Amino acid sequence: MDQPEDLPDLGGDREIDADQRAAYAADGHACVRGLATAEEIEAYRPLLLAGAEANRWEHRPLEERDTYGRAFLQMFNLWQHDPAVARFVLAPRFGRVAADLMGVPGVRLYHDQALVKEAGGGYTPWHQDQGYWPVDTTDTITMWMPLVDVPAEIGSMTFASGSHHLGDVSGGAISDASDQAVDELIRQRGLGTVSHGALAAGDATFHAGWTLHAAAPNPTSADRPVMTVIYVADGSHVTEPTDQQRFDMHWLGGAKPGEPVGSDLNPLIWPA
Repeated sequence: MDQPEDLPDLGGDREIDADQRAAYAADGHACVRGLATAEEIEAYRPLLLAGAEANRWEHRPLEERDTYGRAFLQMFNLWQHDPAVARFVLAPRFGRVAADLMGVPGVRLYHDQALVKEAGGGYTPWHQDQGYWPVDTTDTITMWMPLVDVPAEIGSMTFASGSHHLGDVSGGAISDASDQAVDELIRQRGLGTVSHGALAAGDATFHAGWTLHAAAPNPTSADRPVMTVIYVADGSHVTEPTDQQRFDMHWLGGAKPGEPVGSDLNPLIWPA
């Protein structure tokens, strides 16, 4: 297996301009093409996929799962298990873009997550992420980077532009019922929906914690592996968790409500 020093360094060499920041502030999402090169993804992909498979907990066939289970396989905090994976997850380049889009001086890791939409996998219902996170800031952002080229028939996620300004409208746990409720809200509010379409491996979308988003099914015969990294602004604090947020206290390294997000599980990524 490659050692970290043999892998591309993914340094903080990508800047976001004022127009991109303004568009993200207005829409709650952005697409950054070529954030990682094809060669960089080629080097990291086998390590990320091996880490995802080693930490997979769902082995039931698709037909035995509910809507959420058919949407994707999800594996958390792979960076803790392999220093090579950590080099990717903690990449200053990605963290710099996250910080620049939010307009904050620094970001920490909340957690990483491999998402694999299997061949024949179902749709991902409309939802928001922020409601699961016991932190005192809305300066949160998720990077979603495919590890293979994603064709138009699968596409990137679909976002409801401007929905991050509405706060919590998710309607409960991710399900068919919540999807229908959010879809109706999007129509009532007249929110535009945007997909950034086909993506090359190494392109990335970024979305705010309160941005409503969904994804189409995977009708192809190939899996769609994606690596995500969730960032939180440096200087944020842990809040008293709701029932929905109690599981996510795992990602805060034992920090108590009122304490800073800054445990060993939440390293500072940018500035490096």
